[in-house]
Amino acid sequence: MFDYIKGTVTNIKTNAIVLDNNGVGYLLYVANPYAFELNKDYKVYVYQQIMENEHLLYGFKLLEEKELFLKLISVKGLGCKMALPFLSTGSIDGIMDAIERENVLYLKKFPKIGDKLAKQIILDLKGKLEFIGVGISDDQVQTESDLKEVLIGLGYKEKEIVPVLAKVDTSLKLEDQVKDALKLLLR
Repeated sequence: MFDYIKGTVTNIKTNAIVLDNNGVGYLLYVANPYAFELNKDYKVYVYQQIMENEHLLYGFKLLEEKELFLKLISVKGLGCKMALPFLSTGSIDGIMDAIERENVLYLKKFPKIGDKLAKQIILDLKGKLEFIGVGISDDQVQTESDLKEVLIGLGYKEKEIVPVLAKVDTSLKLEDQVKDALKLLLR
């Protein structure tokens, strides 16, 4: 089992990065790949999901993100691919607050989260989230099409994304654009 991998980001995809460690490229699925910069060294916390026909690695810039992810996937009916978009907002505190305050509407605005699953998340995690969230680091400015790809990679439909793209300030870094877009989508 892996805890973290130190290496250089050699490729950024819409939902993943490739982290080179001593000549081995690890494909890591991440919440916001554009929070990473090409050819820069990172320590990425890792969760390995082993299934019958594939082994997947999920990466996190912060240990707190990994801890929240592990709590989320412990919820009945919530798998890794559904839990990852929760971390895209960059607001660990917001997610924890929604769970503690039993804010079903906030949780339902994440892709593929319905009323029943939102209530299950609250039931399983309320009172069990004790760590404190911290911010995410800087990245480079990207284009509107990159923002659209990230949002589609998170499970949003194009018809939901198009009205939001016009409201997001494209002069911001992509990470901040994603945060702003998700805030608008979660309203």
